[in-house]
Amino acid sequence: MGKVVMYSSVSVDGFIAGDDDQPGPLFDWLTSGDVPLDESGVVKVSQTSYDYTRPYWDQIGVTIVGRHVFDLTGGWDGKPPGGIDHVVVVTHRPAPEGWDPGAPFHFVDGVEAAVAKAQDLAGDRLVEVAAGDVGGQVLAAGLVDEVRMDVVPVVLGSGKRFFGPVQAQHLLEDPDVVIRGNRVLHLRYRVRRAG
Repeated sequence: MGKVVMYSSVSVDGFIAGDDDQPGPLFDWLTSGDVPLDESGVVKVSQTSYDYTRPYWDQIGVTIVGRHVFDLTGGWDGKPPGGIDHVVVVTHRPAPEGWDPGAPFHFVDGVEAAVAKAQDLAGDRLVEVAAGDVGGQVLAAGLVDEVRMDVVPVVLGSGKRFFGPVQAQHLLEDPDVVIRGNRVLHLRYRVRRAG
């Protein structure tokens, strides 16, 4: 089974979006360079960020998001973002009315079931969990192997927290990746296991 990775861009004070759900300048690093990160030609980063981010993106088989993110994005019009094969949506509600049942989106109740479904779909590829409420729940359930964050030099002051509702202490290993890009610091931590 592939690793489960909690990921997002984040402000230095720990937020992945403002109170209005907007990321503000958190994604500015994705247009701060001259190396195209995807086929769109819109996302351009520094060579350093490309060398770190592109191989990571290529390993992702499935992304897990909450229903809130799904609704905010309009379900990406039924096409998983970034060329990912499948999206698992954690929700207590069914798919929206009129939703294409053939779209590679899976609506699952609860984070444990979502991770199991995602790992089944991903095989040996990575399962990415969007940071925030769902990511925090997956971490609290002990199902996250690695935390990746792209720390952006901005203080948002308030908003949606990277670790969402986590109420307990969770220890991470020392960062095994610390890479400075344009307007971003890429960090990777393995989650420390008890015992």
